[in-house]
Amino acid sequence: MARDPDIDVGIDDPAWSAALPDYESICRRAAVAAAAVRSEPQEAAEIALMLTGDAAVRDLNRTYRHMDKATNVLSFPGDADATPAGHPRMLGDVVLAYGTVSGEAEAQGKPLADHVTHLVVHGVLHLLGFDHEEDDEAAEMEGLEVRILAQLGIPDPYQEAAVIRHEAVER
Repeated sequence: MARDPDIDVGIDDPAWSAALPDYESICRRAAVAAAAVRSEPQEAAEIALMLTGDAAVRDLNRTYRHMDKATNVLSFPGDADATPAGHPRMLGDVVLAYGTVSGEAEAQGKPLADHVTHLVVHGVLHLLGFDHEEDDEAAEMEGLEVRILAQLGIPDPYQEAAVIRHEAVER
């Protein structure tokens, strides 16, 4: 039987709890659903999620990616070799920036909860080794995201984005 990972949800910006009072359950549900695609489902694992502000994400992005700007989500995969024997494997950390995420949700006409769910799924898939640097990788990762989100009752975020872009062009 597959084991759900232990999910630690931290909050570092009170705007999250004001805008999304059920942020913890939303994040946990998304992380567990995304982690279900693990190739080693029997392995005990942990994921840390941090909901913070744009300034903190900008600092992380500058330090670790050498990009001096905020972004919606950052993922930091754990080091499997650093996990002591008998302890759950730390899959890694996922960090979301409130201002960027809420601004995107508003601009795209999406409920904040749906956008957060998508970004947590996206971040956890990165922790599992998925990427979107190449077209084939992007297609695989987006396909997984769409399937996971559908299981959670959330519409295809890529289809919605295409509709929004199309509407913007027609205006």
